[in-house]
Amino acid sequence: MGQFRGMTLALIAAELTALAAKADPVADFYKGKTVTIQVGTAPGGGYDTTARIFAQNFGRHIPGNPNVVVQNVPGSGGMKEANALYNIEPRDGTVLGDFSANVILEPLYGNKQARYDSLKFGWIGSMDVDVQACGVWKGAGVGIKTFDDLVHAKKTVTFGSTAPSGGTSLYPLFFKNAFGAPVKVINGYKTTKEVLLAMARGELDGTCGITQATSAVDMQSGNLDVLIHIGMDRHIPIYGKAIAISDVAKSGELRKIAELVFNPGLMTRPLATPPGVPQARVAALRKAFMENMRDPETATVAKQANMALTPMDGEEVERLIVGFMATPRELVKKAFDYTHKE
Repeated sequence: MGQFRGMTLALIAAELTALAAKADPVADFYKGKTVTIQVGTAPGGGYDTTARIFAQNFGRHIPGNPNVVVQNVPGSGGMKEANALYNIEPRDGTVLGDFSANVILEPLYGNKQARYDSLKFGWIGSMDVDVQACGVWKGAGVGIKTFDDLVHAKKTVTFGSTAPSGGTSLYPLFFKNAFGAPVKVINGYKTTKEVLLAMARGELDGTCGITQATSAVDMQSGNLDVLIHIGMDRHIPIYGKAIAISDVAKSGELRKIAELVFNPGLMTRPLATPPGVPQARVAALRKAFMENMRDPETATVAKQANMALTPMDGEEVERLIVGFMATPRELVKKAFDYTHKE
């Protein structure tokens, strides 16, 4: 009798083990696979660096512990990668995309090259909410120290940009069209790092791609004069006396337009799946995302790169995007005019 009972318990234990294995289809799917994080910029820039830091430990937090690699898909400021993620890549959760938050709004602006619906991506989170800023190199040679100086500059101030759909182009054009700043945007640089190097060579006057991680040394040396940052109603100590965009976009309508233009930039490094990925995998990736961002090893790697990453979870990213896409058409039209017209 005791022997029979022992055999019965052993069989029950075996069945429970088998059921437990079957109970995690997400782990079964990812086991032995490779997850690719596609970055919509060239190697060496902020997006690329952040993605590679994030990728180092991400696989340990995904059920099944897949290998994780980073692949660069540069072009059109991230729009090439967004198009590929939406239309070409497998819809199974093995390919994720990391591209500029401003690219998310291009369908809203009616850009026919943006062949995707931003509401249908599976938003996993944003790897950082770093507040970007705009500034000039050594006063642009004419003593520009404040945003008011920029608006009233007696020379054309050239801003370097990675693409027309990125904040490096959209933000200075907003200053030009909303406030009359004598700004000219020069596109074609592969990364914000290249823009900063061009400024140091005297090839450009300024940029709107400044972050603490990419520009701390230049700010501390006094070579880079930060004029304004995109954080609405916030003071960012690293940027010193630079004002916030909300300090100059104060009126009701102009403020609403500024929120549409600048607030997407607060999702500094958004990460998404293609549409149609099973919800269980999206949920598992969201959970793994936040676990990885809280992982001390990830924080250590980021610190070594002079970065302190502050994540935003997938639910919050999705909520913000839903809000952006619900903006009244008349405000969208004005935002487009401010940011897309030379």
